[in-house]
Amino acid sequence: MTKQAARMIQRLLLAVILVGTFIAPAGAVTVTGLYSVEVPVAGSAPGDLQAGYEEGLSRVLLRVSGSDDVLGREGAADLLGRAETFLQSYQLLRADSDNPRDRLRMTFGAVGVNQALASLDAPVWGANRPLSLGWIAVEGTGGRQLLVESAAGSSADWHRAFTKAASDRGLPLAFPPARFSGDRDLMSDIWGQFMGRLRTASENVEHDLLAAVRVSRSGGQWRATWIYEGAGFDESESSVTADSPDALAARVVGRWADLLASTYAVAAGEIGELPQVDIVLDQVASLDDYAEVKAALDGMAPVQSVDPVRVTSRRATIRVAFSGELDQLKEHIALDARFVPRSGAEQPEAAATDSAAGRSPTEGAAAAGAAAPAMSESVATTGDTAVAGGPGVADPLFKYQPLMVEGQEVEQAFESLYQVLHYRWQSAPGAGRPTGE
Repeated sequence: MTKQAARMIQRLLLAVILVGTFIAPAGAVTVTGLYSVEVPVAGSAPGDLQAGYEEGLSRVLLRVSGSDDVLGREGAADLLGRAETFLQSYQLLRADSDNPRDRLRMTFGAVGVNQALASLDAPVWGANRPLSLGWIAVEGTGGRQLLVESAAGSSADWHRAFTKAASDRGLPLAFPPARFSGDRDLMSDIWGQFMGRLRTASENVEHDLLAAVRVSRSGGQWRATWIYEGAGFDESESSVTADSPDALAARVVGRWADLLASTYAVAAGEIGELPQVDIVLDQVASLDDYAEVKAALDGMAPVQSVDPVRVTSRRATIRVAFSGELDQLKEHIALDARFVPRSGAEQPEAAATDSAAGRSPTEGAAAAGAAAPAMSESVATTGDTAVAGGPGVADPLFKYQPLMVEGQEVEQAFESLYQVLHYRWQSAPGAGRPTGE
């Protein structure tokens, strides 16, 4: 069986599951920070910033392609040399008591990055991704421990290692609730790779895919053995070895990311010149509402076409082709108060950076169109992050949230390049504001 045929079978299996149940996988998510990254830099000199741009873009290319060979492709070095041209916004965070090095926080344009990957003949893995639930048991000098939601004690290093690996590869990863940490029966099942009770224990925990992983010392190395299953996948037992927790977690998560990207990533030849995004609108209750929605979108400068995908009695899914960057479309929609956001996915990714830098979203959009947006400096911290991108530390900008679509729409969302935007339509006299040109 060819790789392409296997990929089609996996897609069909998932589609049959979803259409048959009309229930979306509980853990399907949209990644809002896929094109945003924070890296340590030596300072604010031009050479330091250029190195930061290149490191940031290399991390984003790896996340978005889903392929660990993307940086070795012909033309990749040239793209990295032009990393600044793909920036929408960036901010220099100065070192402080919690962060011993300066950090460069960047948001790259989603459309520009996707088209750059297509120019390398590389695949593009979209922002809507399955959520993996990892039952990961580690055997150390103190016995076996289960990694749970809250990292503590001797398992904290392993928790950080897997969290960072997932962030680096753009793979949404969840851990089981802390109440399972002392369950010896489940621990035995993880160690024996018996999936029955693990599936039962996972029923009320959001996820699309399930992983049972045991980690132990083998000679002078760490060894991970796992089973990874769900959503049309049924991977047999696999294993890898590495010298450190960080390296082992990177190899395990890398294998999972490669598997998912090989199924859901869009081939370079399928990426059109005009990007498209699906917009789900609740409370579109009549033909008049739909006509009003279409007219509002048609009147926005970036919008090139508006087409219905699916319409029910209270919800409409609309596919919008647009020019420019997705953040610019989001900003135009935000100017019309009839579109009420339902999640964080509707917030432009550059907005948080612009806000922290003291710029308005409009000014940020203007900077995004410039070849060299003005740099801002800040001493803002990033929560518990010590050094962005350092050993065992996940990028604080990699975030995801539930994907609010139903049934057969989930499969389409997984294969879409851009986040599904979800709004509530509020049709009322005087509610809308002109979008402007």
